[in-house]
Amino acid sequence: MTILPAHPVDVLLLLTRADHLLLALREGTGYADGQWNLPSGKLEHGEHAITAIVREAGEEIGVRLSPSEPQLVTTVHHRNASGLARVGLAFAVAFDQSRHGEPVNAEPHKCAKIAWFPADMLPTNTYPYTAACVRAFRDRAPFVLSGWS
Repeated sequence: MTILPAHPVDVLLLLTRADHLLLALREGTGYADGQWNLPSGKLEHGEHAITAIVREAGEEIGVRLSPSEPQLVTTVHHRNASGLARVGLAFAVAFDQSRHGEPVNAEPHKCAKIAWFPADMLPTNTYPYTAACVRAFRDRAPFVLSGWS
């Protein structure tokens, strides 16, 4: 019997402000708590990637994105320490407060706080999946593997 892969598809937002990125500190989820990550989430049934990244931006950080703004900058095939794999589509948007509104921690039950960090100096407790997305974005790499030997 052949086992078919089941890789969730994530959308991750690289919201940039000059040379900084917005990150969220996970808390209370039981997954990667205490680590910084990009605003992100999984595709929902019947949803396309642009709708998903626009939805996640609003749900997680209260930012209003136009569907024409997110630009796909990299794809990351990530495998976590327990061997579960996922595919991440990372989209970049240059932050403009007049268009997007001020980012807020819109999910305090899942997130301790949000903060801007220099893209080349991420916190040491940045989740590896996020770090891989940021590295690929900075290196302009269209595809990277993360967590694979």
